Amino acid sequence: MSLRINDVAPNFTTDSTAGELTLHDWIGDSYAILFSHPKDFTPVCTTEFGAVAQLAPEFAKRNTKVMGVSVDSVNDHQKWKKDIAAFAGAPADFPIIDDTSLQVAKLYDMLPADAYLPDGRTPAHSATVRTVFIIGPDKKVRLTISYPMSVGRNFAEILRALDAIQITDGLPLATPANWVPGQDVIVALALNDEQATAKYGELDIKLPYLRFAKSPKNN
Repeated sequence: MSLRINDVAPNFTTDSTAGELTLHDWIGDSYAILFSHPKDFTPVCTTEFGAVAQLAPEFAKRNTKVMGVSVDSVNDHQKWKKDIAAFAGAPADFPIIDDTSLQVAKLYDMLPADAYLPDGRTPAHSATVRTVFIIGPDKKVRLTISYPMSVGRNFAEILRALDAIQITDGLPLATPANWVPGQDVIVALALNDEQATAKYGELDIKLPYLRFAKSPKNN
Protein backbone atom coordinates (compact mmCIF):
# COMPACT_ATOMS: atom_id res chain seq x y z
CA MET A 1 0.00 0.00 0.00
CA SER A 2 1.34 3.44 -0.86
CA LEU A 3 1.94 5.99 1.88
CA ARG A 4 -0.84 8.47 2.47
CA ILE A 5 -0.98 11.90 4.05
CA ASN A 6 -0.86 11.59 7.87
CA ASP A 7 0.58 8.07 7.77
CA VAL A 8 3.54 7.69 10.12
CA ALA A 9 6.66 7.79 7.98
CA PRO A 10 8.25 4.31 8.09
CA ASN A 11 11.31 4.32 10.30
CA PHE A 12 14.61 2.85 9.12
CA THR A 13 18.27 2.66 10.04
CA THR A 14 20.87 2.80 7.30
CA ASP A 15 24.34 4.02 6.39
CA SER A 16 24.76 7.50 4.94
CA THR A 17 27.36 10.12 4.10
CA ALA A 18 26.83 11.35 7.69
CA GLY A 19 27.27 7.88 9.22
CA GLU A 20 24.59 5.48 10.40
CA LEU A 21 21.21 7.20 10.82
CA THR A 22 17.82 6.18 12.16
CA LEU A 23 15.18 8.33 10.50
CA HIS A 24 12.92 9.18 13.44
CA ASP A 25 15.87 9.93 15.73
CA TRP A 26 17.48 12.06 13.04
CA ILE A 27 14.28 14.08 12.51
CA GLY A 28 13.93 14.81 16.23
CA ASP A 29 11.66 17.84 16.69
CA SER A 30 12.30 19.18 13.20
CA TYR A 31 10.46 18.93 9.92
CA ALA A 32 12.19 16.77 7.32
CA ILE A 33 12.31 16.43 3.57
CA LEU A 34 13.16 13.01 2.19
CA PHE A 35 13.89 13.08 -1.54
CA SER A 36 15.17 10.31 -3.74
CA HIS A 37 16.85 9.81 -7.07
CA PRO A 38 17.68 6.86 -9.31
CA LYS A 39 21.47 7.02 -9.59
CA ASP A 40 24.55 9.08 -8.79
CA PHE A 41 26.50 10.88 -11.52
CA THR A 42 23.38 11.61 -13.58
CA PRO A 43 22.65 15.04 -15.07
CA VAL A 44 19.19 15.95 -13.77
CA CYS A 45 19.87 14.68 -10.27
CA THR A 46 23.15 16.61 -10.08
CA THR A 47 21.22 19.83 -10.73
CA GLU A 48 18.61 18.85 -8.14
CA PHE A 49 21.05 18.01 -5.37
CA GLY A 50 22.86 21.23 -6.26
CA ALA A 51 19.63 23.17 -5.78
CA VAL A 52 19.15 21.58 -2.35
CA ALA A 53 22.73 22.46 -1.40
CA GLN A 54 22.12 26.10 -2.36
CA LEU A 55 18.90 26.19 -0.30
CA ALA A 56 20.53 24.91 2.90
CA PRO A 57 20.12 28.28 4.71
CA GLU A 58 16.42 28.41 3.77
CA PHE A 59 15.75 24.94 5.14
CA ALA A 60 17.66 25.78 8.32
CA LYS A 61 15.50 28.89 8.86
CA ARG A 62 12.45 26.64 8.69
CA ASN A 63 13.77 24.08 11.21
CA THR A 64 13.83 21.52 8.40
CA LYS A 65 16.36 18.77 7.77
CA VAL A 66 16.95 17.31 4.32
CA MET A 67 17.96 13.75 3.47
CA GLY A 68 18.75 12.38 0.02
CA VAL A 69 17.99 8.76 -0.84
CA SER A 70 19.96 6.93 -3.51
CA VAL A 71 20.17 3.33 -4.66
CA ASP A 72 23.95 3.74 -4.87
CA SER A 73 26.60 3.31 -2.16
CA VAL A 74 27.99 5.82 0.31
CA ASN A 75 31.35 5.51 -1.43
CA ASP A 76 29.74 6.63 -4.69
CA HIS A 77 27.88 9.42 -2.89
CA GLN A 78 31.09 10.83 -1.43
CA LYS A 79 32.65 11.01 -4.89
CA TRP A 80 29.50 12.48 -6.43
CA LYS A 81 29.28 15.19 -3.75
CA LYS A 82 32.39 16.77 -5.28
CA ASP A 83 30.59 17.14 -8.61
CA ILE A 84 27.52 18.59 -6.88
CA ALA A 85 29.61 21.19 -5.06
CA ALA A 86 31.52 22.09 -8.24
CA PHE A 87 28.27 22.58 -10.15
CA ALA A 88 26.25 24.35 -7.45
CA GLY A 89 28.96 26.38 -5.76
CA ALA A 90 27.71 25.01 -2.44
CA PRO A 91 28.59 21.83 -0.50
CA ALA A 92 26.03 19.02 -0.30
CA ASP A 93 26.32 18.73 3.47
CA PHE A 94 22.97 17.00 3.99
CA PRO A 95 23.08 13.20 4.44
CA ILE A 96 22.66 10.97 1.40
CA ILE A 97 21.77 7.44 2.39
CA ASP A 98 22.90 4.14 0.94
CA ASP A 99 19.85 2.30 -0.36
CA THR A 100 21.57 -0.29 -2.50
CA SER A 101 19.41 -2.90 -0.76
CA LEU A 102 16.22 -1.02 -1.76
CA GLN A 103 15.14 -1.04 1.90
CA VAL A 104 13.91 2.56 1.84
CA ALA A 105 12.66 2.46 -1.76
CA LYS A 106 10.38 -0.42 -0.78
CA LEU A 107 9.32 1.03 2.59
CA TYR A 108 8.21 4.18 0.84
CA ASP A 109 6.69 2.42 -2.16
CA MET A 110 9.13 3.93 -4.63
CA LEU A 111 9.50 0.57 -6.37
CA PRO A 112 7.39 -2.59 -6.61
CA ALA A 113 7.99 -4.95 -3.71
CA ASP A 114 9.65 -7.47 -6.02
CA ALA A 115 11.88 -4.95 -7.78
CA TYR A 116 15.32 -6.22 -8.63
CA LEU A 117 18.21 -4.01 -9.71
CA PRO A 118 20.90 -5.95 -11.59
CA ASP A 119 24.62 -5.33 -11.47
CA GLY A 120 25.56 -2.68 -13.99
CA ARG A 121 22.11 -1.17 -13.60
CA THR A 122 21.26 2.09 -15.31
CA PRO A 123 19.02 4.92 -14.05
CA ALA A 124 16.20 3.38 -16.08
CA HIS A 125 16.15 0.35 -13.78
CA SER A 126 15.27 2.60 -10.83
CA ALA A 127 13.30 5.22 -12.70
CA THR A 128 10.50 5.31 -10.16
CA VAL A 129 12.86 6.31 -7.36
CA ARG A 130 11.97 9.99 -7.94
CA THR A 131 9.85 11.07 -5.00
CA VAL A 132 9.65 13.77 -2.34
CA PHE A 133 8.20 13.42 1.15
CA ILE A 134 7.71 16.20 3.68
CA ILE A 135 7.53 14.76 7.20
CA GLY A 136 6.43 16.64 10.32
CA PRO A 137 8.02 16.62 13.79
CA ASP A 138 5.31 14.12 14.74
CA LYS A 139 6.88 11.80 12.11
CA LYS A 140 3.75 11.90 9.95
CA VAL A 141 3.82 12.34 6.18
CA ARG A 142 2.55 15.81 5.26
CA LEU A 143 3.17 15.81 1.49
CA THR A 144 4.23 13.45 -1.28
CA ILE A 145 5.22 14.23 -4.87
CA SER A 146 6.50 11.86 -7.58
CA TYR A 147 8.29 12.97 -10.72
CA PRO A 148 9.12 11.28 -14.03
CA MET A 149 12.73 10.93 -15.13
CA SER A 150 12.56 13.83 -17.58
CA VAL A 151 11.26 16.49 -15.18
CA GLY A 152 13.65 18.20 -12.82
CA ARG A 153 12.12 18.96 -9.45
CA ASN A 154 11.16 22.55 -8.63
CA PHE A 155 12.60 23.07 -5.16
CA ALA A 156 11.16 26.57 -5.00
CA GLU A 157 7.74 24.89 -5.10
CA ILE A 158 8.80 22.35 -2.47
CA LEU A 159 9.95 25.24 -0.26
CA ARG A 160 6.63 27.04 -0.89
CA ALA A 161 4.69 23.90 0.07
CA LEU A 162 6.80 23.56 3.22
CA ASP A 163 5.92 27.15 4.15
CA ALA A 164 2.23 26.42 3.58
CA ILE A 165 2.39 23.28 5.71
CA GLN A 166 4.12 25.08 8.55
CA ILE A 167 1.85 28.13 8.57
CA THR A 168 -1.30 25.99 8.70
CA ASP A 169 0.03 23.23 10.95
CA GLY A 170 -2.53 22.49 13.67
CA LEU A 171 -4.61 25.57 12.81
CA PRO A 172 -8.03 25.94 11.14
CA LEU A 173 -6.33 27.49 8.12
CA ALA A 174 -5.48 26.57 4.53
CA THR A 175 -3.67 28.26 1.69
CA PRO A 176 -5.31 29.09 -1.65
CA ALA A 177 -4.05 28.24 -5.13
CA ASN A 178 -0.68 29.78 -5.96
CA TRP A 179 -0.23 31.09 -2.41
CA VAL A 180 3.16 32.44 -1.45
CA PRO A 181 4.33 33.56 2.00
CA GLY A 182 2.91 36.92 2.98
CA GLN A 183 -0.38 36.47 1.18
CA ASP A 184 -3.73 35.97 2.88
CA VAL A 185 -4.84 32.52 4.00
CA ILE A 186 -8.21 30.78 4.02
CA VAL A 187 -10.10 30.28 7.29
CA ALA A 188 -11.61 26.82 7.67
CA LEU A 189 -15.36 26.36 7.98
CA ALA A 190 -14.83 24.89 11.44
CA LEU A 191 -15.01 28.50 12.65
CA ASN A 192 -18.04 30.71 12.11
CA ASP A 193 -17.54 34.34 11.07
CA GLU A 194 -17.55 35.64 14.64
CA GLN A 195 -15.06 33.03 15.84
CA ALA A 196 -12.84 33.55 12.80
CA THR A 197 -12.81 37.33 13.28
CA ALA A 198 -12.00 36.98 16.97
CA LYS A 199 -9.09 34.67 16.18
CA TYR A 200 -7.67 36.15 12.98
CA GLY A 201 -9.00 39.70 12.71
CA GLU A 202 -11.00 41.24 9.92
CA LEU A 203 -12.11 38.78 7.23
CA ASP A 204 -12.23 39.26 3.49
CA ILE A 205 -15.36 37.25 2.66
CA LYS A 206 -15.46 36.32 -1.04
CA LEU A 207 -18.18 33.67 -0.67
CA PRO A 208 -19.96 32.31 2.40
CA TYR A 209 -17.55 29.38 2.37
CA LEU A 210 -14.45 31.27 1.12
CA ARG A 211 -13.09 33.65 3.74
CA PHE A 212 -9.61 35.11 3.76
CA ALA A 213 -7.63 36.42 6.70
CA LYS A 214 -4.17 37.87 7.14
CA SER A 215 -1.46 35.30 7.54
CA PRO A 216 -0.74 34.72 11.26
CA LYS A 217 2.97 35.35 10.67
CA ASN A 218 2.17 38.81 9.33
CA ASN A 219 0.02 40.01 12.23
